[in-house]
Amino acid sequence: MSTHFHCALNTSTIRGQKLTLLQQIDVAAAAGYDGIEPWIADIDRHVAEGGSLAEVRRRLDGHGLRLAGAIGFFEWIVDDQTAREAGFAEAERNMELVHQLGGTCLAAPPFGAVKTSGLCLDRAAERYAALCALGERTGVAPLLELWGMSQTLSRLEEATYVALAGGHPKAAMLLDVYHLYKGGTPAHCLRLLSGDAIGLFHVNDYPKIARETITDADRVYPGDGIAPLDEILRILAANGYVGMLSVELFNAEYWQQDATLVARTGLEKIKAAMARALG
Repeated sequence: MSTHFHCALNTSTIRGQKLTLLQQIDVAAAAGYDGIEPWIADIDRHVAEGGSLAEVRRRLDGHGLRLAGAIGFFEWIVDDQTAREAGFAEAERNMELVHQLGGTCLAAPPFGAVKTSGLCLDRAAERYAALCALGERTGVAPLLELWGMSQTLSRLEEATYVALAGGHPKAAMLLDVYHLYKGGTPAHCLRLLSGDAIGLFHVNDYPKIARETITDADRVYPGDGIAPLDEILRILAANGYVGMLSVELFNAEYWQQDATLVARTGLEKIKAAMARALG
């Protein structure tokens, strides 16, 4: 059983400090992370303000940081064909950005279908397989992301079905401590997945708030809430997961604090959880 995972900083954790992309990279490095998971919007902003992707790549390489993934939003899953075609075009653009920065995966949440109930999972599976095929051409895998607040892909069995039914050999999921709770999936269900089925795992915690009313903003540092984090880490290790743990928070209180302090605290908290759970 592995006793250590590499850790990344999802830049939502310090989003409220309104740093530039290069500043976010510097913060992740100063805090001691192995990687960073930026938002596509921040990459776009960097370029729009006159920066280059080569400059970002040099900054990452200079700090020895891996691009753990990236957060983009594109409507790959929706029934509307026009919107879906535009979504696939945006997905390809996102993948090309990630590829140029040395990354190999990208979040693919059910964006555009959060409030859509009754969406056919078999159609979703076909669309995800097509997205995976696009990922093969670009060299960046789309990770099927479970969103607990969505009417589609809110539970692990739904996401697993879509990944399996699509039949693509590179299918993989992006899972999240908070979203598993929000969608009502017990942590022990992770035992049914191999480590290879998970491309990236978001870590966080949450206070004692009913899942029907809890929101992203309620997330707290790993170990500061009631999430079964020890159980989750043990299962990931036992299943052979070798990907990164990406600290993803949206806490407005943390956004009022020094970004490096917040990032470092998140890393220290997840390392403490690993030491407690895995020895």
